[in-house]
Amino acid sequence: MRIASIMFSTAVALVAASIAIVPGTLVAESVRCDLSDYKAAPGLTAGLEQDLLAVSWNGQAGSELRARYAIDGGQPIVRDFSIRKTGGQWSVLGRDLTPEYRVTTGVRRMTEQQAQPLRDAGVELTPAVIEKNRWYAFWDAPLVMPDGPEMAAVQAQRRGQTAPPAARVLGGPRSPADIRHANASFHATSCSVKTDGATIEVAFPGLSMGIFSGTLRFTAYRGANLLRMDAVASTSEPWVAYKYEAGLKGLSTDLTPRVTWHDTGGHVQHYAFGGVNNETIVPVKAAGRVVVAEGKAGSIAAFPPPHTFFFTREVDTNLGYVWYRKDAADRFGIGIRQADREENPQYVENFALFNAPPGTKQRMGVYFLANVAAAEPTRDAVLAYTHGDTFNAVPGYKTMVNHFHLRFTERVRASGSFDTPMQDLAAMKALGLNIVGLSDFHGDMHPNDPGPLRFKDAKDYAEASRRASDKDFLVTPWEEPSAYFGGHYNILFPKNVYWSKVRQAGQPFTEKDPVYGTVYHTGSTDDVQKMLDAENGYWYHAHPRTKGTTGYPDLIFDKAWTKNDRYLGVAFKPGMGMDLSEQRLCEWRCFDATDTMNNQYASSGLRPKYIIADIDTYQKGPEDDLYANFPVNYLKIDRVPGPDADWSPVLAALRNGEFFVSTGEILIKSYKVEGAGNQRTIAADVDWTFPLSFVEVVWGDGKKIDRQIIPATELAPFGTKHFAIPFDATGKAWVRFAVWDSAGNGGFVQPVWLKPVTTTTSAGR
Repeated sequence: MRIASIMFSTAVALVAASIAIVPGTLVAESVRCDLSDYKAAPGLTAGLEQDLLAVSWNGQAGSELRARYAIDGGQPIVRDFSIRKTGGQWSVLGRDLTPEYRVTTGVRRMTEQQAQPLRDAGVELTPAVIEKNRWYAFWDAPLVMPDGPEMAAVQAQRRGQTAPPAARVLGGPRSPADIRHANASFHATSCSVKTDGATIEVAFPGLSMGIFSGTLRFTAYRGANLLRMDAVASTSEPWVAYKYEAGLKGLSTDLTPRVTWHDTGGHVQHYAFGGVNNETIVPVKAAGRVVVAEGKAGSIAAFPPPHTFFFTREVDTNLGYVWYRKDAADRFGIGIRQADREENPQYVENFALFNAPPGTKQRMGVYFLANVAAAEPTRDAVLAYTHGDTFNAVPGYKTMVNHFHLRFTERVRASGSFDTPMQDLAAMKALGLNIVGLSDFHGDMHPNDPGPLRFKDAKDYAEASRRASDKDFLVTPWEEPSAYFGGHYNILFPKNVYWSKVRQAGQPFTEKDPVYGTVYHTGSTDDVQKMLDAENGYWYHAHPRTKGTTGYPDLIFDKAWTKNDRYLGVAFKPGMGMDLSEQRLCEWRCFDATDTMNNQYASSGLRPKYIIADIDTYQKGPEDDLYANFPVNYLKIDRVPGPDADWSPVLAALRNGEFFVSTGEILIKSYKVEGAGNQRTIAADVDWTFPLSFVEVVWGDGKKIDRQIIPATELAPFGTKHFAIPFDATGKAWVRFAVWDSAGNGGFVQPVWLKPVTTTTSAGR
């Protein structure tokens, strides 16, 4: 083991000889730093420099960055954070920067929303069943008390109700004693340096934060102007739900005299620290989730990971995810945060937070980006990692998302014209979406009417969707009917279909209506299946294994309507049960559910089951923060069907698995399993923005699921690569490919059988 003793001066005179001292600089002690896992590489170095641990790395566009670390009284310090053009003079952007973390914890509870589908299926709610499902609660708000002030507006909405509101969660009511707040304290006496491909990590043990303990870690990436800071911490307590705030304090107004951001209307805002000192952090509702400290020599931006920082909600309103705080006349801090609750009273009981199962290492991350430029170019450099919060076009593909409860038809009717544009669709079109599937009849209009009222609604729904469509932008009138099959599901047709979820006594399954033509009345699984077969429709489960789909698809793996090619699979809806120790989004609910099905159906003659990006949110507008909560499907189709065309190409791409799913940062432009027999090659062309973490090949043999993980940390950000991965198909039934980056973002293709099968859509199989 190679240990370097880094002796920090205990005399101010010696410190002043190595770095510029400002009033208030703390005196540091000696520290030992373990360099046994460090390997020097061009453009990525660590070493002793004037009694400091100095880490330097090449950034973007000919820039070099340097972070120098010390320990003051057990507190890790970024003694200076600097940037320069290659070969130029260092410009210091921050000195004596102190990491800070705060955590708020509550108690995770299983919800009645999860319990009801299990009860309906005859599943007894034993302690084991509750423990299995408790981590995946959605309508849970651990920080909201039943008698708290945040519930006042909710109670006002319920006035006039004779019965008390039903409990949202199982067990007793929440108590203020459930909630605990803690600031991080540090007791570091040493550090360690580790090289992993083109990344270098500096870790300081001795972090303590209430019920959490662990390590403070900084990560630099060759080729990127990024510095990521993580509290890597765990707890031994059960059923912990939490949120965190993170940032750096000690920034100087001499170096960076103001902070700037774009508000949710797109206007540039700034604060020049001319006001009084702040007692708390100042939440900022910044478009793009970015705040920038701007100076003459350069700027520093703070921002959260674009997707993993966000647990699922019903709406996408911007709750203020970045902050600043004036601490003294010439000192301030910046960072990231989550709110305590929703602002809209309608959804205040839905704010689930993150999960921290006992012993798991939660990675509470925040990014900082340094730039030699002013605030606006620095903000642009941050947004380049998310393509400006849009979904980049890929030749030969069109973007598609489904499942929006917008009360679209009711609102268009209320406007007085079917030609009235809705702000929801304008916002989604601006993201770069080509196909948007709506889900009206969800508490609006007449979803359970046996015919006349529902058919009139469906006619207006189709016409309003038709008029909202445009060249390269299709709006479809689909639905989440959740009738008969089990769990909540989405149903998709290639054209408008008139059907009801009610079949009254003596009513035929189908009939000709003088106004609507062929109409269907469904009253059973067989009826819905026959309608799907007749109209070439498909369905897939929404939010698998949680909410109204708790227990599904597992409870119907053996049913005829699931063992059928009209059933496509499950939604990719991450964030319900968000656990920051996991390497992949939606590991158990989405990937395990689909992989398990494909193992069960490996020899059945069925086509594979897929994972389809799905949104499931409500009304929204251009001011909302949509990108963070929008995975999308990239369908392999040449063009978007026009307003009067049928949508068969869209459904064919879904049924044939000719699409990939992305959070936006990783694009799989082509993919193929090449070769024949047992010697195959997984071939894929991939683009990405954030530095990658790994790619993986996942397969099943009909019994177990396995994978090969290929580290990708040596690859630079904003890269492109052709992957050709040898694959032994011996004894394997199916295979899929996925890519994950260092921020937790992902892209993946759909599973394929390794042997051709003869398929059918017969419900009787």
